[in-house]
Amino acid sequence: MTSTSTPPSTPHSFQVDLRGLVDLLSHHLYSSPRVYVRELLQNAVDAITARHALDPAAEVRIRLSASAGRVTIEDSGIGLTAAEAHSLLATIGRSSKRGGDGADLDEPGLEATRQEFLGQFGIGLLACFVVARQIRVVTRSARDPQAAPVEWLATDDGSYTVRELPHEARPEPGTTVVLEARPGATEWTAPAKVEELARDYGSLLPYDITFDDGEGGEPRPVTDRPAVWDRAFPTPAARRVALAGHCAQLFDFTPLDSIDLDLPVAGVRGVAYVLPEPTSPAHRAGHRVHLKGMLLTDRADNLLPDWAFFVRAVLDTDTLRPTASRENLYDDETLAAVRDALGARVRGWLAELAASDPERLAAFLQVHHLGVKSMARHDSELLGLMLPWLPFETSDGSMSLQEFAAAHTDIHFTRTVEEFRQIAPIAAAHGLGVINAGYTYDADLLALLPAVRPELKVTELDAGAVTERLDPVPTAAELALAPFLATARTRLEAQGCDVVLRAFQPVSVPALYLDDRQARQERDRTAALENADSLWSGILGSLRGSAPRARLVLNHNNPLVRRIAALPDEALTGTAVESLYGQALLMSQRPLRPADSTLLNRAFLGLLEWATHSTDARDAQEDQK
Repeated sequence: MTSTSTPPSTPHSFQVDLRGLVDLLSHHLYSSPRVYVRELLQNAVDAITARHALDPAAEVRIRLSASAGRVTIEDSGIGLTAAEAHSLLATIGRSSKRGGDGADLDEPGLEATRQEFLGQFGIGLLACFVVARQIRVVTRSARDPQAAPVEWLATDDGSYTVRELPHEARPEPGTTVVLEARPGATEWTAPAKVEELARDYGSLLPYDITFDDGEGGEPRPVTDRPAVWDRAFPTPAARRVALAGHCAQLFDFTPLDSIDLDLPVAGVRGVAYVLPEPTSPAHRAGHRVHLKGMLLTDRADNLLPDWAFFVRAVLDTDTLRPTASRENLYDDETLAAVRDALGARVRGWLAELAASDPERLAAFLQVHHLGVKSMARHDSELLGLMLPWLPFETSDGSMSLQEFAAAHTDIHFTRTVEEFRQIAPIAAAHGLGVINAGYTYDADLLALLPAVRPELKVTELDAGAVTERLDPVPTAAELALAPFLATARTRLEAQGCDVVLRAFQPVSVPALYLDDRQARQERDRTAALENADSLWSGILGSLRGSAPRARLVLNHNNPLVRRIAALPDEALTGTAVESLYGQALLMSQRPLRPADSTLLNRAFLGLLEWATHSTDARDAQEDQK
């Protein structure tokens, strides 16, 4: 290596397949070419950090500019010597972040300084080839004041040259990096795009950064510190307004509320914004994470517990580990502990609202009750706290469990929405307390309810419980209808369904199909028995017990049922009963078995045949007259 600026040294090749590296970075490691701006900022910030470790009084200057397919970044950082340029810029994974005496910062005593760095200079700079055809670096070392400035010039064909320059080429320590855009990448080097990306990635970086678009105006600041959640405001209301504006800028919505995420022990500071509209629990939220001020990702989906799908978070951390691409968080024990702690902050916010601001809590639950129900499944204390607020669909209308429990100590629930909607009006008319547990999380919460309120009895609704609440038919009337009921039971025996007669409201409902888990299990056992071999038939047959069957409850108050019961034709009576069974089954919206479909078809055709036969008979009588 000579000390003159005349001929450049012989071209060298990178100690890596550069074309293969660019393909790897572009298509497999980085999600977008936009990350090259992050790499430039990251190297500049780390160079400043290394310079301050050597000389705490050194100036801080990072200036980014872009114009005509060229991007330039200049810093007053630690710089490089010619030997370091060869070693560090040509070998992937080497780091220029060394101590003031030239020692590597992994040595004992220098770990605290090493932790201030964001990345590795070598791979970071070469990553810029995703948009650049040529990279020129002019640098002067602060570690060796006598060393000449160095030019490192690399092209995307995999070669580079290093030469020393006259001292006046760069009088002060630091580094200037110039990228020349490759064909097809000019959109990523346009001044407006570069400034946008610089603000996105670097707004919270610890050193002042400016941007110059080359149009002659004053350089504009890129950094905007301190973060909005760390700023002082004259009133809490002013802080809420500022946070709401910050949320609108970042996430494009005005939050219902904001939750401080402050974990000093874990090196985490930030805020979670509560979404103003409901979102699916299955939706993976994208949170915005900064690592030591540099934006790591705006799509972190493992930062908060899954149940906290109703918030979007933005935070800065200096302890969590990034993935290899530095575009997401590495899911390790540290992140798991931070995730749990952040979840506890969200739960604490809810508890505070319940205790001090019920109106805001009610507004929140109106939108996000699913998220709170999800949390309460794993937290009995939270369930007890939220009982006065969580809404449930009940036979008495929409209300909280606490309101419902005040009227019903025996609580029944259905596992499907369809079953609830069929039984709800009848249950309400006869004082039976039923909750619709067909929605997400409701069945789990009802199972936990006795642990919070031991005086309550919670059971799944069964056919017997409903039948007991319905009014019995006078004994004399039921005896008179015994032949009709015998016919009905015989017709529905093959369906595994019993028939009972009750009087209930509303009168407009002729029949009610009641089923429960035990009845369904008995039907499944019977179906398996019919299809089993002799060995399994014996085993399944031995399991037969007195398990309840499904029930068709006929409404004695309904005029149609009374007319059917009075029919003199037994065959027509059976067909009419099958029609009532089919209608009640359809109203319950349960899936039809093949035997049910066959019955419905038979009953429909039977009624059509009867109706047309009656018409023909009447016509014949008219003709005889």
